Amino acid sequence: MADSTITRSPRPADWLEGARPHTWPNAFAPVMAGSGAAAAIDGFVAWKALFAGVVALALIVGVNYANDYSDGIRGTDDDRSGPLRLTGSGLARPEHVRTAAFTAFGVAGVFGLILAATSAWWLILVGVLCIAGAWFYTGGRNPYGYRGLGEVAVFVFFGLVAVLGTQFTQAGRITWTGLAVAVAVGSFSAAVNLANNLRDIPTDAKSGKITLAVRLGDRGTRLLWAVLAGVPYLLSLAIAAPHLPALAALIALPVSVAAAEPVLRGRTGRDLIPVLGATGKAMLLWAAVTAIALTLG
Repeated sequence: MADSTITRSPRPADWLEGARPHTWPNAFAPVMAGSGAAAAIDGFVAWKALFAGVVALALIVGVNYANDYSDGIRGTDDDRSGPLRLTGSGLARPEHVRTAAFTAFGVAGVFGLILAATSAWWLILVGVLCIAGAWFYTGGRNPYGYRGLGEVAVFVFFGLVAVLGTQFTQAGRITWTGLAVAVAVGSFSAAVNLANNLRDIPTDAKSGKITLAVRLGDRGTRLLWAVLAGVPYLLSLAIAAPHLPALAALIALPVSVAAAEPVLRGRTGRDLIPVLGATGKAMLLWAAVTAIALTLG
């Protein structure tokens, strides 16, 4: 249960921290990459790219507040080494955090409806699935994030759906290049989520939150993280076959190597927090350079 010893009201900075800005690259990267994939077939539409960015950012802010609320009321966040949690710390009332989550989902829904109305009606169903997936990650009676499916969901929603949805709403179709980019971004996103769960293995296992990291154990989780972090660079080679400038995305590799150091050297607790930020930066850099390469190519 949430800690009731903290009595001051949350400041705007607290709400910003609760929105977990270090996870926002998971929203920006797929939109950049998907827009590049659309540009590669002369389908880039600037306003649709902007709206897709709003949808993705609102969804990730919503899922972060939803996780804060659901984990907080379950007591999962009573003992954690990561950033501040509004509900778990007692800093914000649970219902206020829940309202913030659904407000963000509402923003995503409005902009998503506009994109669906100008692209394809069935995208409304995709949007509903995205919001449901965001809430039931840690919400509801049987959250799938507590069953080891969190990374799968992140890969699907912030990789495949976000990238290919961005390409489709602009260009009207998806391509093999778009799929390769989607898998790469999904791998990055899943690596960010996995690094977070690697840090929390001891506390999650104790509280009954059975994440993929808890299932795999410390060593298995570190090996999977290395695979996920390496996949995008292998895909850069594949993307470069028809789009040679895409090789420039390998410039992000040193950032991923720096992120890998704490993981591969067995660091734990707070020493793993920088991995999330570094992996997010590598993802953003990879996506931005790939998008530019696909546009120019």
